[in-house]
Amino acid sequence: MDKGSIFSPFKSIKYLFKKPKTLRYPFEPKEPAKRYRGLHLNDWDKCTGCGNCADICPNEAITMKEIPEIKPKPEEGMKNERPRVDYGRCCFCGLCVDICPPGSLRLSRDYLHIHFKTDTFNLLAKDEKLDKEHFLPAKEYSILKASLSHRKEDNEGLVSDLKYSLFEPERVPMPQVKPERRRLSFIEQVIGYNREQAEREASRCLECKLCEEACPAHLKISDYIKAISENKPDESLKKIFEDNPIPSICGRVCMKYCEDACSLSIRGEAVAVRWLKRFVADSIKDYKTTLELKIAKPTGKKIAVIGAGPGGLSVSYFLALKGHKVTVFDSLSGGGGMMRIGPPLYRLPIEAIDKDINHIASLGVEFKFNTTVGKDILFEDILKEYEGVYLGIGTTISRSTKVKNADRCILALPFLEENKIGKGVKVGKEIIVIGGGNVAMDVAREALRLQQIQYPGEKTVTKMVSLEDWEIMPATKEEIEDTKAEGIQFNPNWGPKEIKVEDGKIKGLLCVKVKSVFDEQGRFRPTFYEEKEMLLEGDMVIEAIGQGSDFSFIPKPFFEKLEFTERRKVKVDENGQTSIPKLFAGGDIVNLNLDAVTAIADAKVAAEGIDKILLSNLR
Repeated sequence: MDKGSIFSPFKSIKYLFKKPKTLRYPFEPKEPAKRYRGLHLNDWDKCTGCGNCADICPNEAITMKEIPEIKPKPEEGMKNERPRVDYGRCCFCGLCVDICPPGSLRLSRDYLHIHFKTDTFNLLAKDEKLDKEHFLPAKEYSILKASLSHRKEDNEGLVSDLKYSLFEPERVPMPQVKPERRRLSFIEQVIGYNREQAEREASRCLECKLCEEACPAHLKISDYIKAISENKPDESLKKIFEDNPIPSICGRVCMKYCEDACSLSIRGEAVAVRWLKRFVADSIKDYKTTLELKIAKPTGKKIAVIGAGPGGLSVSYFLALKGHKVTVFDSLSGGGGMMRIGPPLYRLPIEAIDKDINHIASLGVEFKFNTTVGKDILFEDILKEYEGVYLGIGTTISRSTKVKNADRCILALPFLEENKIGKGVKVGKEIIVIGGGNVAMDVAREALRLQQIQYPGEKTVTKMVSLEDWEIMPATKEEIEDTKAEGIQFNPNWGPKEIKVEDGKIKGLLCVKVKSVFDEQGRFRPTFYEEKEMLLEGDMVIEAIGQGSDFSFIPKPFFEKLEFTERRKVKVDENGQTSIPKLFAGGDIVNLNLDAVTAIADAKVAAEGIDKILLSNLR
């Protein structure tokens, strides 16, 4: 055995003067890779509190913590919760970053936490923008103090990249009739998803339920969309009907507050909730057979509903399921209220409305159409005969600008009604529509189609004029874009001054430039540059500047008992009950939101209120 030389240990001396192959840590820390996965960062201003990071975490290292100082904004899809990370569990896989819809959650290149207490391993993730105290510039940062409360600023590692995200940011395109073809007739514009398209779109949903908090009726959106993704339309329909008995209507004209709150909309496109609801409604031919609803034992109590709009239809459905006998009165020839006469056929066909109404009627609800309360039957007689009365009359009176010669104009609602369920209106070749809301868009697009039908091959034009400029125009972006695509001319930021009439015929609309639409308090109070005028030539003017409610059928003694809010809306309590004990109300006459889904929400509240307050002796 070779014992070696006694001088062998001294050979190592030569390595004292060579550069080491290992880092002299911590004096020479290694710079991590640019996409290193270290401690978490979170931009609280971007974070929606959706909880997708917590749901995907394989180690259950993330929990959502409520932050009292943050005000939740459900209508914007914002919760007051933020992710907290337990580094005793975290494996730094980065899945939480790749699933984060707003891209607020990132991982830093910090990876050290020096502490002897395990209860310090929990971090309420923030970044240096909000937490300036614990994030230090490179000069002040010490690796010997590295911890969750001593971190280096400007030290991002893994950040969200849509190319590698765990969600699909783009929605499945909805097949639609092209503008150049649809403007020639009243063919339904939206064709609808087929089964494969619906399943693909439904599979995009992250089930964070921000949409459900934004929805006025708090529909179980995540549940029914999940059922679609699993090819279970029957199950999806049952979930929809728990809270919404008019899916065929809502699947076409819902204001889709849910989509505005969808977490995917921040960096991509929202899940097409409205079109998925429509897919289910259109897929099921017979609601009754599929739903197999159980109606409670008859109570013997009678409830009257005045108005067969979305609110009236919904309250009738919920009350019928409770075993009450419901009678609905409406002056129109069929149900749907404003839905029947307002949205044109290319948006909401009559057969889609009747599908929902026929199902409600099949549950025992009696409809008395062509019956005007106050004329064919008195309001006071209804109040005497029925144990409870629900008022869902909506907004049925078109407002006028009342400018000079305004009596020569056609009002929006009569125009829409006559064209949808009447004999039709003869239109001019050069039409001017006053207004910038969704109803004005409906009027303009309907007028355009009538021009194509009545004057084929001839030169025609439809123009719009609105007080509001593009940024504050009340119509939805979708409606504005569709209207533009069909070739309608816009004149924003102009107000009507006078309808020009010569020899008994309309010659145009004199407009004046708008200075401001609202005052400093946000109240509607337009001001104008009186010296700046413009004449829009035209032979027909239609006013579409808003609607009001008609309470003329209520006798004065009863009307004086009704209490109203400062905004002239009927005041109701938490049960939907008005200041008249037997009278309940909801929808447009109660809310500032003039839409079907808000009316459905009110109807559900009122149905519970009627059942609880008036009929509790039967329970």
